[in-house]
Amino acid sequence: MTNETTGKGRPTPKRKDAQARVKNASLAPAVTKDQKRAAKLQARTDRMGSRAAYLRGEESALPARDRGQERRFVRNYVDSRRSIGEYFLPIIFVVLLLTLIRIPAVQFAAIALMYVVLLIAVVDGFFLARKIKRLVAAKFPGATTKGLGMYAWLRSTQMRRLRAPHPQSKVGDVIN
Repeated sequence: MTNETTGKGRPTPKRKDAQARVKNASLAPAVTKDQKRAAKLQARTDRMGSRAAYLRGEESALPARDRGQERRFVRNYVDSRRSIGEYFLPIIFVVLLLTLIRIPAVQFAAIALMYVVLLIAVVDGFFLARKIKRLVAAKFPGATTKGLGMYAWLRSTQMRRLRAPHPQSKVGDVIN
């Protein structure tokens, strides 16, 4: 019996050589500076187009959490009504300014206002979630309503101007 071991037939490459080979392989599609610049410009243009489609609410550009006719219905329903939650951020800013006044009664009133608005927003979200689930179950029989209540409440707490995708219905529109 011989005590021979069989190897791979070549030396193990140095770490820096292996990393350089991987790095060069990832940059292979764009070799020259002009090609890299053109690829970056094309990628930026694609991203801007994709974002614009997302903000318009095009189904193909939406992430999975916003896709589907049920979610579109929820967005339109939430966007067609006003809620206290969308005013929470501006109210918090006012509360911040009022707490800078060195009168304890004003500071206390400001903090109390913040908690009252928060409580009203949570209660409004609770009733909104229940109503959304009931409306979706009636309009889309057999569709799951899991997560739609929270989706509606979170959208209703965003300032209307900052909602994404942008609102497609005006306040006061009747959504059926």
